Amino acid sequence: MMKKHNTFNKGPKVVAIGGGTGLSVLLRGLKEYTSNITAIVTVADDGGGSGILREDLGMLPPGDIRSCILALANTEPTMEKLLQFRFKNGRLKGQNFGNLLIAAMNEIYGSFEVAIKEISNILAVTGKVLPMTLEDVTLYAVLENGQTVKGESNIPLKNKELGSKIDYIYMEPKISLPLDEAIEAILEADLIVLGPGS
Repeated sequence: MMKKHNTFNKGPKVVAIGGGTGLSVLLRGLKEYTSNITAIVTVADDGGGSGILREDLGMLPPGDIRSCILALANTEPTMEKLLQFRFKNGRLKGQNFGNLLIAAMNEIYGSFEVAIKEISNILAVTGKVLPMTLEDVTLYAVLENGQTVKGESNIPLKNKELGSKIDYIYMEPKISLPLDEAIEAILEADLIVLGPGS
């Protein structure tokens, strides 16, 4: 059982890998025991507001990254509400303000990695949030019926629609390079946790 630590940079070194809602929930709990957290977050999302920003701006999808930043943030409740705010009307309908902030920072700094670090600094994030890669990756699933489905958001829909189980999944490009910082964190970790997506 990990002992609870409240002092910054104390506690076991934990790396949490994953995406979706599951990882951010896991991070909120881990933050109570250690501040040595590195979250390595998937960037394969292609649905919703993240998918729109990915397509329109050619950037990596910000949604899962935003959720993990907020899970580790030490900020005012009002700021968290602002970053979780989703527009209900107009051309921005369905878009999340936090995603737009990441998109703006990406444009300002010309780097998704730097944008995430700067937002993490602003929100006094406990630990680090890193994308799994800076490359534009796409998830594919081959169903048992032989059909190939492209895109993370399409896979569960087609799986259900066709009633065919997933045989295996793969990513394009097949080899994508992780950040050096992520590799270092994994090598130095006392504990590596795989967080479920959703």
